Amino acid sequence: MVYLMRHGQDDENYIGGWSKVGLTKEGKLEVIDTALWIKDNLHIKRVIASDIFRAMQTAEIVCDVLSLPFLPSTELREQNKGLLNGMLQEEAHMEYAELLDNVTVDTVYPEGESLRNLYERIKEYLEKIMTLKDDTLIITHRGVINMIYYLLNDKELDMDKKQFGVTTASVHELDTRNRTIRKIK
Repeated sequence: MVYLMRHGQDDENYIGGWSKVGLTKEGKLEVIDTALWIKDNLHIKRVIASDIFRAMQTAEIVCDVLSLPFLPSTELREQNKGLLNGMLQEEAHMEYAELLDNVTVDTVYPEGESLRNLYERIKEYLEKIMTLKDDTLIITHRGVINMIYYLLNDKELDMDKKQFGVTTASVHELDTRNRTIRKIK
């Protein structure tokens, strides 16, 4: 099995995307809790993590508990929100009100990408993920994990980012043989 983990809680006052916003104190604690659960329940031999700051912080905590190194990857990045990456939510809603009030799966963020762009990017990368050896942990973002749920369940892309239960520090089992995914923590 390959496992996918979402990074820990970050500061929701900021737009995420490719931001440099880090984990909150609570986020670090929930990552420690998940890392201990992984140590007790899974047999992880390799860790790959998005190179976005909050995912790297999560990987450092998990890998410290597991006594493993991790490999950073640009391919596991969240949706690029372009000029809005890391912007305070309040400022973003003032400066980009029209854009943010009308976001669809095809809305391209200024100098960034749309949700559909992320979907296509992950669709291409999913075939690489499916070739990974068992006992690999991938630490990434809700958007990336959601795209895998959409793809493996042949579900049409929509704006409901909470439907698959990809909560902070959650773990999802990806069965590469049967091409299924399910939340396990």
